[in-house]
Amino acid sequence: MVEITNIRQGAILNHNHGTETEKSLTVLLEGFGSGRPVKVNGEVAEMVGRRFSKEVALTEKINNITVSEMTPYGLYSQQITVVWDKKSFKRYNSFIDDNIFLFTDLAKERPKSAFDHFYLKGLKKIHDKYGLKVTLNCFYYNDHDKSFSLDQMPDIWKQEFIDNSDWLKFSFHAKSEFPDRPYLESSPEEFGKDWDMVQNEIIRFAGEESYIAPMVIHWGNIHPTVAQECVKRGVTNYTPILRPTVMGGPSLAARMKGGDMSKLPSREFFKERDDLEGFALYYENHEEKSYLAKHRGYYDPLMGLVIRGGGAATCNLVPLDQIEGKVKNFLAVNDEYGAEYVNIGTHEQYTFPYYCNYLPDHLERIELAIRIIAEAGYKPVFFSEGFMGNTAWDEK
Repeated sequence: MVEITNIRQGAILNHNHGTETEKSLTVLLEGFGSGRPVKVNGEVAEMVGRRFSKEVALTEKINNITVSEMTPYGLYSQQITVVWDKKSFKRYNSFIDDNIFLFTDLAKERPKSAFDHFYLKGLKKIHDKYGLKVTLNCFYYNDHDKSFSLDQMPDIWKQEFIDNSDWLKFSFHAKSEFPDRPYLESSPEEFGKDWDMVQNEIIRFAGEESYIAPMVIHWGNIHPTVAQECVKRGVTNYTPILRPTVMGGPSLAARMKGGDMSKLPSREFFKERDDLEGFALYYENHEEKSYLAKHRGYYDPLMGLVIRGGGAATCNLVPLDQIEGKVKNFLAVNDEYGAEYVNIGTHEQYTFPYYCNYLPDHLERIELAIRIIAEAGYKPVFFSEGFMGNTAWDEK
């Protein structure tokens, strides 16, 4: 039996993990065999007892590494696929889910500039100060104002949105806020119809330049055939909650009533229940979870997706006085493990005074998180462009 021990299937590797030149990234591969000679991509590895090691030059974006060991019982081998994050740099992506209040207000108020609206004005202020790039993930229907749907959004600010499309993008999120997990049992045809409905309206009122493929669908959990449809439509990265799992959080009935979201149960449900340890072992993928907590992401070659870990903060869930510590701790782990990308997210409705769970300091939370990330040297990108916002492989 032969096993690679220091690099995981789908590992995303950059200059922090080896020696990078214009043509390659050379990394050290290590593992265990039975003590017989091991070959790595056909070349003999150095052996010390059962341990083997060999430097491997990655020359492509997607690279296969094969280790093999001939024994009296036959040939044993392992193959993994890894990604060379070529010319990687520290970068961050930001998105805001559940956008529909903004469009409802704009349709009713019709200001001279869309950026006269306090929400867009606040985001532009953060952009002007720190370079923020942000994606607004959109609903079609406003479940809090049944009279509004996205087809009522005027197109009178279309050129203005196009002019700001280098930092402000719009994307599909779901048909509407309720029910929760709307695509957990959806057909790809139903899902595609909703996607097209939202995308077409975005392009109508904001131009094709302002549209971008989403990174997460409302509530995350989606049916496998919906996940396939997402990839076909340009989704390149997602979180593990793509996989339908048991999650914490309020029930649909509770959310339909509004409720106090400051008391939202943690999605880390099992951490709070010692009596459920056995269930946690069954339901959770501990290897994946612990890996993502440190390395932030991996590439799944079968799905053609980057599975990314959690973000530095979900601003509507983290009090203002805790933002700095949470974000800095996240960045410190990045430095320790050589990861160079960060995601920061939140939800639109907490910015609006008429929302039942309004947070008066919501924009302050967003600005503080972005400031800390920017001051740490991270550049704003859109993860849906290039490889997690790195376009080096697209350059000729």
